[in-house]
Amino acid sequence: MFSVRQESQGEPDIAGLASAFADPRRVRVLMALADERALPAGRLAEEAGVAASTVSNHLSVLLERGLVAVEQQGRHRYYRLADAEVEGVLEALARLAPRTPITSLREHTRVAALRAARTCYHHLAGQAGVALFRQFLDAGWVTGGDGLHHPGTSRDRLSAPGSEIDYTLTPEGAAALSAWAIPPHTLSTTRPLRYCVDWTEQAHHLAGPLGTAITARLFDLGWITRGNAPRSIRITAQGRDGLSALTPPLPSGRDFGPSGGRIRAEIAT
Repeated sequence: MFSVRQESQGEPDIAGLASAFADPRRVRVLMALADERALPAGRLAEEAGVAASTVSNHLSVLLERGLVAVEQQGRHRYYRLADAEVEGVLEALARLAPRTPITSLREHTRVAALRAARTCYHHLAGQAGVALFRQFLDAGWVTGGDGLHHPGTSRDRLSAPGSEIDYTLTPEGAAALSAWAIPPHTLSTTRPLRYCVDWTEQAHHLAGPLGTAITARLFDLGWITRGNAPRSIRITAQGRDGLSALTPPLPSGRDFGPSGGRIRAEIAT
C-alpha cells in the first residue's frame, strides 16, 4: 500500500496581495524601486516621501507579500523589486487607477518631470521617448505608422505594449543605429518593432530589445541621467547635442518634440 502526499493549495490570495497596495506610502516605495533600482531604507524613505520611522514597517509588509527582496551588502541592506512582474503590476494598476489631483508644488514638479522624460520598464518614455520615436519616423529609419495613438479607432490600450501597428526598422535606420554601436541582434529589418502607448502623451514610444538597447546607449554616453523623481530621466546638454546630430536637428532651446507639438524636457545643468 502506498500513499501520495499532495500539497493542498486554494485560490490565489489576490485580496491579501492587493492589501499591500492599499497604502499610498507603500505604493510610493514600490515606484521608487522601479527600473531595477536597489536602495537602502533611508534613501527609500526620502524618495518616497515616507517618514523614516515608518518605512521599515512598510518594507516588512512588502517583503511578506513577496513584492520586494532585500540584499545585504556590508553593513547596509538594499531593497529592490522582487522581479519584473511586480513592475508590470504597477504599470497595469497605473492604467486602471484614476489620476489624483495635484495639491503641492513638489507633486507638480514630480509629475512634470515624469511627463518630460522617464523610463518605462527599460526604455525611454514620456515626451522625450515619443519625440525620439517620431524623429526616427521622420528620418525614415522606422516605417509602418505615424507614431500616434488614435483613441477612437485604435485597439491598443494606453500605458500598455502596442500590437496594432507593424513598425519595422528600415535598412537606413539599421545602418545608422549600427554606426551608433547599437547591438546587431536588435537591428532586424524584418521583425516588427515593439512599441508602447505612452500614457502621458497618448502616442507611441519605442520598446522591446531595440528600445532597451538605445536607452542603455544613451546612459552609457552620458546623454541621459537619472532624475530626482523615481523613474524620471534628465537629458544632459551633451545628450541634446548628440541627439540633434544623430537624427534630424531638434529645435533650439528647451522645447523639442514631434511635429505639431512643443515638448519641454528636463535638462541637466
